[in-house]
Amino acid sequence: MPSRALPDVILIGGGVMSAHLGALLKSLDPRLSIHVLEAAPELARESSDGWNNAGTGHAGLCELNYTPPAAAPGALPDVSPALSIFARFERSRHFWGWAAAHGLAPRPAEYIRAVPHLSFVRGTERVDFLRARHAALHAHPFFRTMAFTADPAAIRDWAPLLIEGRRHEPVAATKVDAGTDVDFGELSRRLLGWLGAQEGCRVATGRRVIGLRRAEGSWELSVRETASGETESVAARFVFVGAGGGTLPLLQSAGLPVTRGLGAFPIAGQWLACANPAVVDRHFAKVYGPPPADSGALGGPHLDVRHLEGGRQLLFGPFATWTTKFLHRTGHLSDLATSLRPGNLPTLLRTGLRQRVLVGFLVRQALQSMDTRLAALRDFYPAAQAADWRLVEAGIRVQALKRADAGRLSFGTEVVTSPDATLAALLGASPGASVSTDIALQVIRTCFPALLDSAAGRVRLRAMVPTFELDLAAPSAARDFQRLRAESDERLGLTAKAAR
Repeated sequence: MPSRALPDVILIGGGVMSAHLGALLKSLDPRLSIHVLEAAPELARESSDGWNNAGTGHAGLCELNYTPPAAAPGALPDVSPALSIFARFERSRHFWGWAAAHGLAPRPAEYIRAVPHLSFVRGTERVDFLRARHAALHAHPFFRTMAFTADPAAIRDWAPLLIEGRRHEPVAATKVDAGTDVDFGELSRRLLGWLGAQEGCRVATGRRVIGLRRAEGSWELSVRETASGETESVAARFVFVGAGGGTLPLLQSAGLPVTRGLGAFPIAGQWLACANPAVVDRHFAKVYGPPPADSGALGGPHLDVRHLEGGRQLLFGPFATWTTKFLHRTGHLSDLATSLRPGNLPTLLRTGLRQRVLVGFLVRQALQSMDTRLAALRDFYPAAQAADWRLVEAGIRVQALKRADAGRLSFGTEVVTSPDATLAALLGASPGASVSTDIALQVIRTCFPALLDSAAGRVRLRAMVPTFELDLAAPSAARDFQRLRAESDERLGLTAKAAR
């Protein structure tokens, strides 16, 4: 990329976040020049890649961590987090539907499919919790189609592997047919492919940003070509850092106030994967269970059908393991060490001391044998055979640790900006991909308010994301929800019964 070019926007990282922000910005203002810089030789092969996340359209349909148990006996669980994540995912569905209909992300059947979402629990106490959870959620239009059963025969109809070989014990499940399986990597590559073909835009791979500093009227980036090792300087008026685990080092080089005391905590993932058609063909669902008591608030295990590389797979996990890399494919073992500063070392130490349960869980996860992993799988699928499953590496989740949190971990995603709003970055991990449209809208509202100041700009955005100004969870929005869901389902080809 020639240094004389001064694009309006540079997006660092060729993944799901840059794809959504770039597509929305260019659609709102076709005059913008936007460049994307990705360190890897291919786009969306880190956390956005299909093998490196669960592919779940996170909407609170099956993920039990979005409905924490009630504080008082007999009370219903708090469902407000589930309503919030559902509404945010709906915005993504609306945008994807618009993008499919307008050529930004064609052939949606190749990146999103209807797949039932189930929650599954064992034991009397958890059965009671799931029954109460269903009662609380079912009252809202978002979850009106959620079914509950404590009948093993009914669960066998929904997902036979959950019951096959299981001894008699209390079990229960909920099921929503309107769940989705999303290949976020393929979706990102569609959006970035469209963006790179637009006037004034460029998407470049093999370009690693190694430095970032403020200059007069612009940001200057030091960019290394990974093939040759040559370094050049480029500049832009606005920069978005959506580099996953590579975000913290760039924010440190930029000297932003938010980096004071900011540390990073990388957690690598692994899956048990099965491609045996005799097994895969008998399970068509994403099934989530409760998180282990010693997991320190990490998400629960799940047995998922995935559509990857042109075929179906079953994935079980994820299993956590220790790493010092910040990126799965292009990271280095020295990443954690080089991110340490006198200001953030106390943050990491304080977190380690306060999160001893989580640290112990990660150590046990890293040291466990294949037999231990298979035992965890058999909690879901009692008849699982070792010969059908292999261990595969997944992505790396880098959790930001703030000094102000005093050692507490807050899993989620957060947009941070420079004081003059000429730079924005995304910190955190899950459920980032599912709410990528919502995150992009946060950046636009904060850093590009002029695009929404005019009535014409709001009309354009309302066409792309009809709910950007609507509280979809409000009772008064029930009709809007049904209408907009039907429209996005039609555009994405999700109107028919989930197809295997």
